[in-house]
Amino acid sequence: MTTTPIKAGAVGRILSSCLGSDAGRFHPVIAVRTPAASKDWDGTVIAVDAAGQYVQCQTKDERGSSPDVPPTFINDRLWGTGHVVEYFDAVGEPAGKGRYLSLGAGHYTNAVAKITVSYGEDPKQYPAVMAGGAFFYTASFSTGSSPAKLIDAMSTPYVHAYNAAGKEIYNQKKDPQFTGTSR
Repeated sequence: MTTTPIKAGAVGRILSSCLGSDAGRFHPVIAVRTPAASKDWDGTVIAVDAAGQYVQCQTKDERGSSPDVPPTFINDRLWGTGHVVEYFDAVGEPAGKGRYLSLGAGHYTNAVAKITVSYGEDPKQYPAVMAGGAFFYTASFSTGSSPAKLIDAMSTPYVHAYNAAGKEIYNQKKDPQFTGTSR
C-alpha cells in the first residue's frame, strides 16, 4: 500500500519528540507517511544508532511517539538462533469512518533481499519498505459499516522474507513463535 516520504526537517522534529535528548544518536533509515491517517498515527520513522539499536517512532504530523520504554530494539537478540526477521511494533486502529489503518516494522539479516506482507487468509503479498536493515509495512482497509468487514480489515498481517534468488526463507504463518508450536 502506498507510502510517501517524510521531509528531512520533519524527521528531525519527530525523532526529537520521540527520543528526547537521545535523538542525536540515531540516524533515520525509513521515514514515511501511511496511506491514511488515524487519530494517533499518520506515519513512521525508523532510525538506528551506531550500536545497531533501532527505534520505531509512530508519527502524527511532526510529533513522534513509541509505546516502548525505552523505544529501542536491539538487533542482535535473535540472530544467533537462526532467525532472519525480528519484529518491532505492529499496531492498528480506525482511520476515520469506514477505514482501518494497520502498520508494523522490524529488521532483517543480510540473507534477506525482499520482504512482503500478506493479510489474513488472502495469499496476495504486498511489498514492505526496506532500508538500512529495517522494514516497514502499512495498509489502509475499507471496513464499511459491517462488523464482519471490520473483522476482515483487522486481519493479521504476515511477513514473508525472500533471499536474492527469490526463494522464500521466512513465512510468519509458519513461525513457531506465532503458531504456538515453539518449545
